[in-house]
Amino acid sequence: MSTLPHHQAGGRQTKRQTEKIENYLKFAALGGLEEVGRNMMFFEYKDEIVIIDAGLQFPEEDTPGIDFIIPNISYLEPKKENIQALFLTHAHYDHIGALPYLTEKLGNPIIYTTAFTKAIIEKRQEEFTNAPKLNIEVIKAGDKIEISRYFQAEIFAIEHNVPDAFGMVLKTPVGNICHIVEFKFDYDENGNPRNLDIFKKIGEMGIHTLSLDSTNSEVPGFSVSERVVEKNIEDILKKAKGRIIIAMFASLLTRIAEIIKIAEKQKRYVAISGASMKNSITIAQNLGHLKIKKQSTIPIQDINKYKDDQLLILSTGAQGEPNASLMKIINGEHKFVKIRLSDTVIFSASVIPGNERAVQVLKDNLARQGADVHQSMVVDFHSSGHAPQEELKQVIKLINPKFFLPTHGYYFMRSKNAELASEVGVPKKNTIIIDNGQVVKFTKDNFSISKETVPAYYVMVDGLGVGDVEEVVMRDRKALSQEGMVVLIITLDRQTGKLLKNPDIISRGFIYLKENKEFVEDLRNKIKHTVMRIPHYQPIDADYLKSLLREQIGQFLYNKTKRRPVILPVVIEV
Repeated sequence: MSTLPHHQAGGRQTKRQTEKIENYLKFAALGGLEEVGRNMMFFEYKDEIVIIDAGLQFPEEDTPGIDFIIPNISYLEPKKENIQALFLTHAHYDHIGALPYLTEKLGNPIIYTTAFTKAIIEKRQEEFTNAPKLNIEVIKAGDKIEISRYFQAEIFAIEHNVPDAFGMVLKTPVGNICHIVEFKFDYDENGNPRNLDIFKKIGEMGIHTLSLDSTNSEVPGFSVSERVVEKNIEDILKKAKGRIIIAMFASLLTRIAEIIKIAEKQKRYVAISGASMKNSITIAQNLGHLKIKKQSTIPIQDINKYKDDQLLILSTGAQGEPNASLMKIINGEHKFVKIRLSDTVIFSASVIPGNERAVQVLKDNLARQGADVHQSMVVDFHSSGHAPQEELKQVIKLINPKFFLPTHGYYFMRSKNAELASEVGVPKKNTIIIDNGQVVKFTKDNFSISKETVPAYYVMVDGLGVGDVEEVVMRDRKALSQEGMVVLIITLDRQTGKLLKNPDIISRGFIYLKENKEFVEDLRNKIKHTVMRIPHYQPIDADYLKSLLREQIGQFLYNKTKRRPVILPVVIEV
């Protein structure tokens, strides 16, 4: 394949301006290097930019009320005319989820991705009626893409837990950059890894820098084979006397297909619970990635027509997502499924870092309702889509890059990946560990970490608002959740500035007023004293009074309770 985007570089800068730009390749990540998620990075050479991925990150404990977090593209927006391509490596939301919020701001660039990812993107895009029509070019393994004057790409297939994932060799003026996103080895029936010749061929191309996933770099050994996972699930299914509910990622389509085959052998009907899983299965069937006999599946609303030992329910929500199917089942909010004492529940998904507490609550609630719960920590019911140490080392060794850039994951994960590279011959001085926003400058024979940085702080999506929840808002939300708030309602004479009535006090999340009458009276007296100290020979400045009350009452409450609730003064002048 040879494709040249309609908005190829040309005429955007004068020849004199172009000559002033240094001949180095610039790299920076706008997310994905200090967290699991929000993956987005770019390469820039002179007046041309190539972006890889545009993912979201799910909220953390210190981002209360946020729907999710997306990359900050304020560096790229003014340069949108220079963006030659956006590559989306696979269909997971931490790599494609920010697309509806960023596409227009990036100038709606040409998007290169595979057929399955394209279908998932377009299905989600239906939720964003005002978003521009996407400019997607479908690619496949083996394609060679002429992106622009300075960039070409060669696409290769990688094994992941979602169909159509790919890696790429980005050919640049300084050398070949190999980017391998999340991957793992696929094993045959005898336990031998398949398709390693791909990495050997890449190594023969002469790789300047290898960018490699670090998510499982601290996990020793090799991936658990899907054959092992399937056997363990089959063993549990044989023993189960009632319904079986399997919670998993909607994108694990290969495993979904195998589970349905196992259910067929055991004469169980499969019901799908969860819109995202239904959509993924439908898309995979339409594209030929999934073949399911029509009689093997039943609508979720028909499960009461069958005996419990004839049913297997596949459900989304293995990470404790509040609106997912499994949470609705546990909370009794699901229209068709309620937990029964005879149910067996299997978690066929690893816990994403940060979701441990939510998943533990799920398991506790299932156990309280009498379900027999099984999880991957005890028996191998899940095979991660991320390569562990021995597979990472093997890929690094086969590709044999000059420089190594560990990506995707927390600093500790990336530093462990750097250690693995050192073990297989990459000199430590040739390893690049940076954080989001830091800029690496590559030349043909070297690299340097620049003093220049690009903005990479969180952009938060909250309801319909994108980026309007600033740090000060988040600080207030955290204070409200941790310390509560106190509302002070002050009624003053507009002319004299004197109090016309006792201050009213409202507390939420701080103290229960009815049980602390003496404390409340002391607080009320403190408010009166603060107001009375202001000279009354001129009208009171309401903003000054609010500021004074926040300061004085805040200190008073801290002295009394060692807590700092949010103080909200309301001044009414009559």
